[in-house]
Amino acid sequence: MTKTRKLTEIAVSIALACVFHFVRLWEMPQGGSVSLAMVPILFIAFRRGASSGIFAGAVYGLLSIIFDGVIYHPMSIFLDYLFAFGVLGIAGFFPKNIFGIILGSTVSILGRFFFSLMSGVFLFASYAPEGQNPWIYSIIYNGSYMLPELIIAILVLTALYAFAPRLFKS
Repeated sequence: MTKTRKLTEIAVSIALACVFHFVRLWEMPQGGSVSLAMVPILFIAFRRGASSGIFAGAVYGLLSIIFDGVIYHPMSIFLDYLFAFGVLGIAGFFPKNIFGIILGSTVSILGRFFFSLMSGVFLFASYAPEGQNPWIYSIIYNGSYMLPELIIAILVLTALYAFAPRLFKS
């Protein structure tokens, strides 16, 4: 494997994530949506390892800021974009088999959920309905689109592994 090939694969995964970013099944009012954007980032993490996945996720997060064009708070740059998408790369620490793909995807997306939860509690609490605990609001809000994204990611990645396991070999 050459560095050029590895960088090319990372760039292609970021590009695919960017394309999928615009193909949304639904979008939430203060950000967040259901799409396939996480799949290429998780895939490159499984294929090339955690450092490649973290890098790809963080770059995609930066590009998402440009695409979305809305920053509600400066800390949102980190919590909603850099950290939230960069953490997807930890999937690369898990084995390249069906169980590893399911567990790695779940743990990675739970990491993303954690950063979005923190953002919701500390930056978006004012959007919670009057009298509702910001933690509950953030769990419901972020869970409503991340749970479907988790299910989609697991289905797509396990199907890809079942039909073409060699793609996961670096």
